[in-house]
Amino acid sequence: MVPIMTDHTPTAPAYATVRLSPKADARAIRHGFPWVYSDELVLDRRTKALKPGTFAVLEDAERRPMAVVTVNPASRIAARVMDQNPDAVIDGAWLQAKLARALAHRSRLYDQPFYRLVHAEADGLPGVVIDRFGDLAVIQPNAAWSETMVDVLADAVVAVTGVAQIIKNGEGRARALEGLPEEMAVLRGDAPTAPIPVPMNGATYMADVMGGQKTGLFFDQRPNHAFAASLSRGARVLDVFSHVGGFALAALAGGATQALSVDGSANALALAQQGAEAMGVADRFQTRQSDAFAALEALAAEGAVFDVVICDPPAFAPNKAALEAGLRAYERIARLSAPLVAEGGYLALCSCSHAADLTKFRNTSARGIGRAGRRGQVIHTGYAGPDHPLLPHLAESGYLKSVFFRL
Repeated sequence: MVPIMTDHTPTAPAYATVRLSPKADARAIRHGFPWVYSDELVLDRRTKALKPGTFAVLEDAERRPMAVVTVNPASRIAARVMDQNPDAVIDGAWLQAKLARALAHRSRLYDQPFYRLVHAEADGLPGVVIDRFGDLAVIQPNAAWSETMVDVLADAVVAVTGVAQIIKNGEGRARALEGLPEEMAVLRGDAPTAPIPVPMNGATYMADVMGGQKTGLFFDQRPNHAFAASLSRGARVLDVFSHVGGFALAALAGGATQALSVDGSANALALAQQGAEAMGVADRFQTRQSDAFAALEALAAEGAVFDVVICDPPAFAPNKAALEAGLRAYERIARLSAPLVAEGGYLALCSCSHAADLTKFRNTSARGIGRAGRRGQVIHTGYAGPDHPLLPHLAESGYLKSVFFRL
């Protein structure tokens, strides 16, 4: 009798096993926490010998399988959960399923393909950031596994999204913590020869995906740009730490009479100027290249006054060790910017430091405003846009906050 052939389902690969130490909280992993720190993992000789980025089955202290993880014995985050099914196979098909789920969410949100496609652990791809700029995607493989599988990941991105160009941005502090080198590379297609115009909130931003900060543009502030623009009709606007004109150009699209962008990077300001020209608002737009603290002091000495002031600095407190110094810097920003706000005007202060939680940041900002001799009411608190989902178990995924005061 001829046997009936059935579809073959590949068996799970023979992944190594790693084990939680008895003091580790296995319940946290089972309930969704995605990291295992080095002091929570049994780092015996066999585990220490695993190549960074190796996939393994994580067992609890009683040797019961819990999940498939990626292991990096050299990192403080010794293991990251890839899949809570210990029989999962991490391959191109698995990556495509994750990407398809991420894309379905963004496609509901935005009618044009400009957004963060993957927000690391919150989208189930630990350490991976992917920003999409129309027909181009920028991948930041910030964990060892994604560096090892970056070509498979690029193929999956093309299969799911249809983009023609993929840039690898291998720069930043996160890669250093994983022991990865800094490098830029073109993975698919050709490198763009000019900045990419990105439409958001009625404004046009110019993204330099090869030489700009991060992936070339900050999509996370999109809803906060929109709220600032709603305050800016007929207003004079100051945008400090403006990068490529984030808040300023949105304000001009919202009807601001004039906007001044301040940034330390001449290249970023040149891109902001190009954006203003593309929008047809260059006659209402000015730039000033300067250290932000020095610019705030100089503007005060000049007697400058604005109806809306926004300060969106880099992460002054990127970790707990830098928290106190970072909070002092945020307080100083508030103290120097508050005197520039007209009576009844608005001051927006932003932080992308996950170590400084909302309460600490808001209180520090209010203290700085008070020390400037001003008083304010909080009218709005903003966060990153919905293309930057927050994993409830991981505070680091909810790093951005923007507090709007009326002075």
